[in-house]
Amino acid sequence: MKKILTILMAGATMWTACDRAPKFQVEGTIEGAKDSMLYLVQSSLDGPVRVDSVRLKEDGQFALKAVAPTDAPEFYALQIGGHVVNFSVDSTETVRVTARLATMETDYAVEGNKSSQRIKEISLLQQEVQRKIVAIERNEDMLPGDQRDSIESLLTAYKERMKREFIFADPPSASAYYAVCQSLTDLGGTFMVFNPLTERGDVKCYATVATAWDGAYPDAPRTQQLCNMAIKGMDNTALPQQRVIDVDESKVAETGIIDINLPDINSRLRSVTELKGKVAMIDFTVYGAKESAERTRLMRSLYEKYHAQGFEIYQISLDEDIHFWKFSVENLPWVCVHETDGNATHIYNVVNIPTFFLVNRENEIVIRSDFMEGSLEENIQKLL
Repeated sequence: MKKILTILMAGATMWTACDRAPKFQVEGTIEGAKDSMLYLVQSSLDGPVRVDSVRLKEDGQFALKAVAPTDAPEFYALQIGGHVVNFSVDSTETVRVTARLATMETDYAVEGNKSSQRIKEISLLQQEVQRKIVAIERNEDMLPGDQRDSIESLLTAYKERMKREFIFADPPSASAYYAVCQSLTDLGGTFMVFNPLTERGDVKCYATVATAWDGAYPDAPRTQQLCNMAIKGMDNTALPQQRVIDVDESKVAETGIIDINLPDINSRLRSVTELKGKVAMIDFTVYGAKESAERTRLMRSLYEKYHAQGFEIYQISLDEDIHFWKFSVENLPWVCVHETDGNATHIYNVVNIPTFFLVNRENEIVIRSDFMEGSLEENIQKLL
């Protein structure tokens, strides 16, 4: 009997603690849905979970509650049968949704946080491109090859818009997460719009959002999910290393250095020779590489320690996605430029990434990373 009472008391304690936990509320009106069951569904990483429900009356008004997320934004949906409205919740806010049942997915209003409004924009665009893809697949007058080309063109344009307007525009947001993790359903089934496990370009989208979420929500399971996908994608889609041609001696300037003129984040051309008088590190890198974040932290430490003594970094990004590069270097204090045609890697005979060169105050290359003895910091100290 004591054991039963103990179990009952423990269960009551857990129920009380859950009941006292901070909550968010979803309220509003769904017209034309009398006697329908309205469910509040959490879109968890393990699948959809119903967390609250109500049977709607004639006026369609409702108020639903659930435990508020604490470590990161969370995603929810209001659902009546096959009708769904997606939104996100940051904390204990109140989200308000108004709609008509017949047009619930496309013609609704959502208030309460900015990300939910952005998720609505994504959802509408998502539905539009999905309808177009299915229409192409059902068009019997089109040849299979023409169908594939048309669908590929649609998806390419759609992904570029997602990257430009939602993913790279605000990477730490819930809407960026929603955009990068979205799926589409056509006649063949459901597929990921951005698939970092097979598409090299999609890895950068995941890596961008993963980096931003790691800074804002380091302990969140969704952050770990993003990071794992990005890292696995980098491994799966890594290109084999390619050897480039030797440097032409005629390209060496009188200063003893091979000059480079590349655009920075503001499209201003930056030259290596403008660093004459400083000890410089010319660094060829890829910000999308899985070791990039750790390497950038090391370089920031060296820069902060020796910049006042005349140390500068000229960092050349070889990332294919310029939007990803701009996000990655936005807050870096040294010279960051972007390589687009491969010319700098050719004339510097760069074989592996990362590769760097140390330059003395006379603007002469004195050390290449492949042949450096001692630590990077020791060699910088010698040149200073």
